Amino acid sequence: MKMTDVLKMSPEELIKKELDLRENVSKLTFQHHIRPIENTAKISLLRKDIARILTRRSQMLSN
Repeated sequence: MKMTDVLKMSPEELIKKELDLRENVSKLTFQHHIRPIENTAKISLLRKDIARILTRRSQMLSN
């Protein structure tokens, strides 16, 4: 997900997407602890997407 995609989202969509991404990170981390997953970079990419969303939400609150 690019920042341009995040900028187009409404506050409700941002919250929903953040929760969904956090759930995915949790699931992938759990799966990786049980059995190594093939693409470990996916966890890192999901964390970066969460950071983008949190950045946008804080920008919206400051304006």
